[in-house]
Amino acid sequence: MNSLGLFIPTNNTTIGIAINTTNTPSSLLHFPIPPFSNNFTSSGRKKLVLRAQSLGYKSDCDNQLIDLMESEKEVVELNRNLYPNIEPYSTGFLKVSDIHTIYWEQSGNPNGHPVVFLHGGPGGGTSPSNRKFFDPEFYRIILFDQRGSGQSTPHACLEENTTQHLIDDIEKLREHLEIPEWQVFGGSWGSTLALAYSQAHPNKVTGIVLRGIFLVRKKEIDWFYEGGAAAIYPDAWEPFRDLIPENERESFIHAYKKRLNSDDVETQYAAARAWTKWEMMTAHLLPNEETIKRGDDDKFSLAFARIENHYFVNRGFFPSDSFLLDNVDKIRHINTTIVQGRYDVCCPMMSAWDLHKVWPEADFKVVPDAGHSANEPGIAAELVAANERLKNIIKNGL
Repeated sequence: MNSLGLFIPTNNTTIGIAINTTNTPSSLLHFPIPPFSNNFTSSGRKKLVLRAQSLGYKSDCDNQLIDLMESEKEVVELNRNLYPNIEPYSTGFLKVSDIHTIYWEQSGNPNGHPVVFLHGGPGGGTSPSNRKFFDPEFYRIILFDQRGSGQSTPHACLEENTTQHLIDDIEKLREHLEIPEWQVFGGSWGSTLALAYSQAHPNKVTGIVLRGIFLVRKKEIDWFYEGGAAAIYPDAWEPFRDLIPENERESFIHAYKKRLNSDDVETQYAAARAWTKWEMMTAHLLPNEETIKRGDDDKFSLAFARIENHYFVNRGFFPSDSFLLDNVDKIRHINTTIVQGRYDVCCPMMSAWDLHKVWPEADFKVVPDAGHSANEPGIAAELVAANERLKNIIKNGL
């Protein structure tokens, strides 16, 4: 039999239709097919299938097509609401080096599918609200504070604190908790670390959810810390700028490095407060007073500012500016969702767009009315839905 292969892309799937062309006029083989894209909808797929069938083509995978339509119906009905507050069922501290000990916790279902939450900053630490993105009946939810952050010790310590150390810590924690493989979830710096960890250990990752993409490239750091974002938030920028004398403003991140590591504690705290408030004032599309107040907490601010600055001065300790983009092939096969706020000032959409272009297989969700924070309603809804989507894939054994 002469046959023609028609391939219809779905989210992370391609469905093949074998068409018997023996008695089919050649003119019918050239029916219009819409251009495929990552946002090709279920209705578009259905129209394409119906168009093929109307022209006399018979599918050898009718059952698969029916399953596809049913799965797309489920996607539309995914829960998008944050889950209720829950408490951990176990907590602990893991000594990961002669210097560092990291705090970890588990919540949700002890026998559920493991997911590890990678917090931002670096230096931001975790909070109880981070558990609410996951269905606690399905997921075994693991949170931990990265080196020097949150409850991990020593506080705000930069020694033996690099991206590779954090990748190694994630593996040590996975082994400590006797988890064969897990889902990875991270936003902002957490997206950076999620990409770096997954590229280093792709066989340990079942799925990835990323938010507010940050690739630690020079243009991203220059945008936020060297005056680019000041065009949008000049009122928030000026206190950050004015802490540094004019003769040191050639590089704000290096001027802040000097102060955040000063021998004088008050100098450290003043720099930490200015650095942290600048980011907190720009993290939401609309100002969030609760977030901004975090800049008044000297303990939080010191770890947040000092560790962020340490990583940014060293460009994330990556060997090249495009390292994470260059290594996407290692994780291309992993089911992934990228969530990005259209008006994210901290991590502008250019980075999510660049990642999307080299990784079109990943679902790409742009939230039209959001900035950077995971707690903005539209972003939170997409993050919950992304986890629900991966949950359904696991439950259905796809």
